[in-house]
Amino acid sequence: MRHNFIFIAFLLLAYHSVNAQELQCNVQVNSDQIQGSNKEIFQTLQRSLSEFINNTRWTNLVFAESEKIECNMTLIISSIGEDNVMSGELLVQSRRPIYNTSYSSPLLNLRDPNFSFTYQEFDRLEFNNNTFTNNLTALIGYYCFLIIGFDMDSYSRLGGTPFFQACEDIVSSAQTQQLSDAEMAGWSSHTLKGSNRNRHMLANNLMDEVFKPFRSFLYDYHRLALDQMTVNVANARTKIAEGLPVLKEANRARPSSVLVSTFLDAKADELVNIFKKSGTEEKEKVYNLLMDVDPTRQNTYEEIK
Repeated sequence: MRHNFIFIAFLLLAYHSVNAQELQCNVQVNSDQIQGSNKEIFQTLQRSLSEFINNTRWTNLVFAESEKIECNMTLIISSIGEDNVMSGELLVQSRRPIYNTSYSSPLLNLRDPNFSFTYQEFDRLEFNNNTFTNNLTALIGYYCFLIIGFDMDSYSRLGGTPFFQACEDIVSSAQTQQLSDAEMAGWSSHTLKGSNRNRHMLANNLMDEVFKPFRSFLYDYHRLALDQMTVNVANARTKIAEGLPVLKEANRARPSSVLVSTFLDAKADELVNIFKKSGTEEKEKVYNLLMDVDPTRQNTYEEIK
């Protein structure tokens, strides 16, 4: 299993290969909002993105077919401007299997509303982690490394660090490019409409020393709790409950942290399902903590009680 890969040095080799690709990604391009009957460019884009993501070797780790990271990327195109500048949003989801069960735990459930790029039909998609080729491959590369990073953090303590560093490097490179305002949105350190939920801030959080305890909790949550559910449910549940205060600590250090929000976007329903079967005292403790950190999801967390 992937958690056996504990030595994570020299991992960032991004190149095309016929073997050992890390991702098994279902890619969809939705163009329903675009008027007109010529949809071939979107079909070509979908095929190209699928081949690009799934046929690129993003690391030098060797993955068996059964170990590939299952994920989804859905690109919703809302407009096309001059010179085939496309804008829309990207939905990104990933999951990892839980040991000795048929259940897969969600790791990411992201929405990027600032997805803008230039694409001509049959453009060749190439990625080089040392060179900013174009905005589309930079965007996709960022999310591929993000998916791999979260997966690795769930199998080895802070194992995703090299991949989150790659995300931060892509952000830094993008900020030096002559991009349009629409393309720069999400890369910029200047947040839009007071929101800190963008690619820049997420990469920044992931590489911030303050969030190391939170990222360490990702390992405890998955390897030491969820993967042990079939051995002892009560102990696994207690392990998660004991670790959850790290969310509050992270929010105290960095108020309204995008990383904490990202975790709860993926895990809120799972946490409800885990703790609605626990004892009264544990339910109350977990409910109060989640409401303190994430009060906008009150209706979801009420199910715990």
